[in-house]
Amino acid sequence: MFGNVRQKYSSWVSYRRAVDELSRLSSRELDDLGISRSDIKFVARRSANG
Repeated sequence: MFGNVRQKYSSWVSYRRAVDELSRLSSRELDDLGISRSDIKFVARRSANG
C-alpha cells in the first residue's frame, strides 16, 4: 500500500520537475527540441511515467 503511494508521489515529483524545467526554456530552445509550449505537460507526463 505505501509502496504504491510512494511510487505515485515520486512520479508526481518527476512530472513537476520536468514541467518546471521545460517551462524555463525559451521558445527557441523548445523549438530546437521539437516541443511546443502546449506540449510541455504531455511530454512531462510521458517522462514521469517512464
